[in-house]
Amino acid sequence: MSRLKASRRGFLRTAAIGVAADPALAAAQAVGIKRGDLPDLTVKEVKVYVMERWQLASVVTASGIEGNYTLANRYFHPNWSNLGWLDYAKSVLPGKSALDLPAITSQWVPEKRRLGQLSYASAIDNCLWDILGKAVGLPVYRILGAYRDRVLAYASSQHLNTVEDFVADVKRCKAEGFKAYKIHPPWVNTPSRVDLKLDLEVSKAVRQAAGDDFMLLHDRVGAYTRHEAMIMGRLLDELNYVAYEDPLPTKDIEGLVEVCRAVDTPVHIGEFIFSIYDFPEYIRRGALDVVRFIVDNVGGITGGMKLAHLSECFGLECVPHNWGDALDHAVHFHCELAMPNNVWIELTQPQTASDRPYIKDRIRIDKDGYVPAPVKPGLGYEVDHAALDKLTKRIER
Repeated sequence: MSRLKASRRGFLRTAAIGVAADPALAAAQAVGIKRGDLPDLTVKEVKVYVMERWQLASVVTASGIEGNYTLANRYFHPNWSNLGWLDYAKSVLPGKSALDLPAITSQWVPEKRRLGQLSYASAIDNCLWDILGKAVGLPVYRILGAYRDRVLAYASSQHLNTVEDFVADVKRCKAEGFKAYKIHPPWVNTPSRVDLKLDLEVSKAVRQAAGDDFMLLHDRVGAYTRHEAMIMGRLLDELNYVAYEDPLPTKDIEGLVEVCRAVDTPVHIGEFIFSIYDFPEYIRRGALDVVRFIVDNVGGITGGMKLAHLSECFGLECVPHNWGDALDHAVHFHCELAMPNNVWIELTQPQTASDRPYIKDRIRIDKDGYVPAPVKPGLGYEVDHAALDKLTKRIER
């Protein structure tokens, strides 16, 4: 019996593995049609809109559906670089179908399993999911399998400079309706870039300003020594913080195991892991309490959902990273809406930080402190082509 005829079996198999095996089938089933009845999703063109400050990837199908994703500037690490994306995409996409998404962006080859995957394939994956959603008129999370229609937000601070800056920031966020706030401690002018005494003062002052019942998170972005991480972790326990993110460099698995054993505040790890195949080591050894990921590092939405289900199978929460513009937030948000083991969406502060003049829609919390799911198809945050045309300096093809 063919997969298309065995609709119940196909649906159950697809749902069990997070639609990674055949997202096109899941998209078709979500609107009650056959896979073969989808429009022609053969990739006709790949291009990049180059603006003064931003770049936007574009994958266009023969039926005229365009998928987009941000080609953001990344950190110095080569796995976070989008330089050369267009040449790579042009070498693999034209003539292929978005229906074959898993084969196009899979990491199941020795080189990628050993070294991790560049963000090239992740941006492609996100564009193709955008296309699939638009092809069937649904936001992506509905194809993935919607678990919820809104997610509780926490306000994620910039790396502010002083205790007073953080106190003012958390008070502003609380007044806006946020129920939680994450500290990114100051970077200081020392060789280590860290002033532990200042970090401790910030953590105490933010708790006092926010009140005992307000949820607080802390993210040192991997910069503490083991000794510093223990001192901060014990304080966070006393202050009843709900998350302790990246206290140590991610490579220090032994140190992370020690921190997880010694500190009650859940330790969030994964932002600096560059392959889905590296996560099991951290889970097996108890080097994290909560799994975190950036889709750009792990193969896009497809890779993110694999990690969501891996975490679920081990009884762990999964809290994706969110930072950048609306599309950066969107790809993680769709994963969060589709996974049962998620609690949060991270919102860069201020809320306007994710706005772009070429994106029509804005990401904001509602009166209860949640972000409602997008209702538009694809990634759900519509490109304003009139504004994009005005901002575009050139289109690279």
